[in-house]
Amino acid sequence: MNYDIIIIGGGIVGLATALKIKELNKKLKVALLEKENELAKHQTGNNSGVIHSGIYYKPGSLKATNCIKGYNMLLDFCRTNEVPFELCGKIIVATSENELTAMDNVYKRGLENGLQGLKLIGSEEIKEYEPHCTGIKGIVVPQTGIIDYKAVCLKYAELFKKEGGEIFLNQKVNDIVSKVPGVEVITSDKTFSGKLIINCAGLFCDRIAALNIKPVNVRIIPFRGEYYEIKKEKQHLVKNLIYPVPDPNFPFLGVHFTRMINGGIEAGPNAVFAFKREGYKRTDFSITDFYESITWPGFQKVAKKYWKTGLGEYQRSFSKSAFTKALQRLLPEIQESDLIPGGAGVRAQACERNGGLIDDFMILENSNTINVLNAPSPAATSSLSIGLTVAEMALKRL
Repeated sequence: MNYDIIIIGGGIVGLATALKIKELNKKLKVALLEKENELAKHQTGNNSGVIHSGIYYKPGSLKATNCIKGYNMLLDFCRTNEVPFELCGKIIVATSENELTAMDNVYKRGLENGLQGLKLIGSEEIKEYEPHCTGIKGIVVPQTGIIDYKAVCLKYAELFKKEGGEIFLNQKVNDIVSKVPGVEVITSDKTFSGKLIINCAGLFCDRIAALNIKPVNVRIIPFRGEYYEIKKEKQHLVKNLIYPVPDPNFPFLGVHFTRMINGGIEAGPNAVFAFKREGYKRTDFSITDFYESITWPGFQKVAKKYWKTGLGEYQRSFSKSAFTKALQRLLPEIQESDLIPGGAGVRAQACERNGGLIDDFMILENSNTINVLNAPSPAATSSLSIGLTVAEMALKRL
C-alpha cells in the first residue's frame, strides 16, 4: 500500500493535519492510521470541550501564536460546516491577595496576545457574571467558548475522506523501517509504504519517534485529570465557565467549572501522575509505562520540584472532601453531595531528558519523519493552525 504521506494518530491534531494536506494538494495520496477502533478516543475524546482564547500563553510562543490563529480558523470551520459551538465567555477569579500578581500577569499576557474586550472586575462585578462565585478580583474573557471536539474530529475526517484521503482503524504501529527512498510503516496486519511519516500519536508519540530517531531526548509523562459532574438540581450555581488563577510554577490550570456544549456542568480536572499512559482509572497500572516515567532524569527533577503540589493533587484524587474544598474557593455553596463522579482524561506531557516539563508545543523533524512531540492544551483549539504548519512542512519535502 503506497502513499505519499502516512499520518500516525487519529486524534484532533492528526486529523487536522491530514485535512490541511489535502486542502493544499489534492493530488497527494495520504493515509491516516489509528490504533483504536474509532477516532479521537483518547486526549481529544476526553477533554473538557473548551475553546481557549490564548490568554495564558507566553507572547510569541508556539502555543500563543497557534492558539490565536487556530481559534479563528476553528470558528470559521465550525460556522462553515455547521458544527455547534458557543462563545459564552469565562471569568478567571482570584480568591486571595497572593494571587493578584499572577492574575495581573495573565491579564497582561492576554493584551500582548491581542485579545480584545478583556475586563478586570472587582468582587461585586464577579457576582454579575457568576452570582454564586466569590472572589476579590477577576478577569472577564469573552472569547472563551464551548464545543464538542469529537464532533469537530468527525467533521475533519469526513472532509478528509471526501478529498480522497484514507483512514485505517485498528492499525497499531509496530515498526518503522527506512528505505531508499522512503519509509515503511508496519502494523499488525499491513505494511504501508510512503515518502514521509507524520507522527501525531499523542500519548505514544515519543515511542513512535524512537522507531525512527535515536536518541529521542523527550519522554511523554502521563497526567490524569479527573472530573466530577454537578447534579442537575445544583447546576444553576454555574452560568458558564469559572477558572482559578493558575499557579505560575505548575503547568496546569487548577480545578474549575465548565458548562458543557451538550448539557451539564463539569468540575475539575485535577492533575495526577498516571501509572499508565492510558490510565483513566486510579487502579490502572503498566509496569513499562511507570518504569519509563520514574527513571527519566527530567521527570525525577520535576518530582523533586513539585512533590508537595503533587501530593495535594493526589489528595484531591482520593478524597472527595478535599476536591470539594478546592472547588469551594470559587463556589462556596457547592457541597460534597452535589458532586457525581465523572470521567477522566490523560494528558500527554512531554518532559526533556535533563530538564523539566516542556511548556510549549514541540515539533521535531528528521529525514523522513515529522514528529509532533508536545501538543497538550490548547492543541484542540489550535488544531487547524498546527495542522497547517505541519502540512506546509510536509509539502516542502515532496
